Amino acid sequence: MDVKKLFSMQQTLNERITTEHGLDDQLLFDEKLLALQVELGELANETRCFKYWSKKGPSPDAVILEEYVDGLHFILTLGLTLNMTDVIVKSNAHENRTLTEQFLLVNQRMVELQQERTFASYEKLFGDFLALGEKLNFSKEQIEQAYLEKNKVNHKRQDEGY
Repeated sequence: MDVKKLFSMQQTLNERITTEHGLDDQLLFDEKLLALQVELGELANETRCFKYWSKKGPSPDAVILEEYVDGLHFILTLGLTLNMTDVIVKSNAHENRTLTEQFLLVNQRMVELQQERTFASYEKLFGDFLALGEKLNFSKEQIEQAYLEKNKVNHKRQDEGY
């Protein structure tokens, strides 16, 4: 996964959004963090990993991957906002963790980042988010390709006044 390329593409999209909407990008940290939480919830909902009361299975992998990539957009955006793009991209995967536990860990990392806007807390969030992708059985190549496709969709949405 070429993270520098993804950061660059995300920077371009973010600059477009802030310019076209007349926003001060640096004042939107909490909104971006909440957006990530919402995307993570949407992802969890599609996996249905926590729905112990239901017999219905997860959504198709393509739907789950798209939701995962929506979260990646905000992971990258937070790194750009905090000027923390030199992150070492490595998964913090732990075999014994369930998918539900991995979701909860990513949520915990978001709270930690809100409380301490440090490089270490951002790097842990990014690593645990990548581990979530692994738990979902997505390769880095699949994730990167899906990001590239969704980035195009996000630009098209801006073209259409989304």
